Amino acid sequence: MAGSSESREVAQAALRMATSRDYAEESRLKTELKRHGILAAAVDFGGPFAQTIPQIVERCVVAAKREGLIVPLHSEEGAVAGAAHEAAMGLALKAMGLSVGGKAGLARRGEHVVVALFVAIGLGHLDDIAASLGHRALAHRPTPARGGGARDDAADAAGR
Repeated sequence: MAGSSESREVAQAALRMATSRDYAEESRLKTELKRHGILAAAVDFGGPFAQTIPQIVERCVVAAKREGLIVPLHSEEGAVAGAAHEAAMGLALKAMGLSVGGKAGLARRGEHVVVALFVAIGLGHLDDIAASLGHRALAHRPTPARGGGARDDAADAAGR
């Protein structure tokens, strides 16, 4: 199961991004992960859980494009949206009807893209903590540390 080891590494990277304390730590992690061929991003979100699901999905897709994890293709945007929605559904039993606040961590290497959500769930001062992951496989494309770049890949995908 060669792919399972790589998908685990990408999932761990996404979790690390989701649990980062601030922007400075996110930046350090992105640099460290890039040395290992993993592209990463993170976004904050919050509000009533049911209303937050579309926010999580949209912000993950925007961040993935902005940070070069994906190119603007329907299949790649859909993969990130699906992984983000899967991760949000992993929180649904605990969070439905309550407010959430947290961070989404995204990571990609090769064909693996993972969205990790790390959230506080609560009503007032009675907070709980939860994490959830979503994974999708995409067509393989090189990442910068492995001899290719997001800009070159985007041009290739667009046929330029």
